Amino acid sequence: MVIRSFPRAKLVSDRFHVQQLATDAVQQLRIEHRWQAIDQENLEIELAKELHKEYVPDLLENGDTPKQLLARSRYLLFKDETPWTPAQRQRAEILFRIYPDLEKAYRMSRNLSHIFSSTKEKELGYTRLAQWYDQVEKAGIKAFSSLRRTIQNHYITILNYFDNRSTNASAESFNAKIKALRSQFRGVKNVDFFMYRLMKIYA
Repeated sequence: MVIRSFPRAKLVSDRFHVQQLATDAVQQLRIEHRWQAIDQENLEIELAKELHKEYVPDLLENGDTPKQLLARSRYLLFKDETPWTPAQRQRAEILFRIYPDLEKAYRMSRNLSHIFSSTKEKELGYTRLAQWYDQVEKAGIKAFSSLRRTIQNHYITILNYFDNRSTNASAESFNAKIKALRSQFRGVKNVDFFMYRLMKIYA
């Protein structure tokens, strides 16, 4: 039906979903390092107990322990470095010095976002995404493996974004309104009446 009604329509993979996979990969790597830091701290605590000594954690120059550094870096890794506060900037410098693979993952995530936000031609988008894909492959960061497979399997629909820079934001917004309306009725018993109300309110 869709093909008959919209013969020139193209399927588009939403850029924000692709970017979310990159962000998730960065956070996954951060969490892996945090678990390692927790394990290391537990070993040091156990050793201090065996030696009948008080455990004193090593503090970094900003006052964080490695475990705290990784926990408190969560939100700064979600956004571009331009709006970072001085405290976040200092924390990021320490984080990237200790965990260079995390900086590499963060830079790749931000580069992907920049490709989508700054590229307006499909051919250029294809070239930039291909170069970015090569960088991800060479980096060898395991957390990015799902994103690599997604781009490999859906590169045509991802590239279709650059035709009109279309996203499904409006569709998701409308879907949220439908869910809100449905929740007011505590479910839908009469579908025809619900569709009628929907048409009257949002048409």
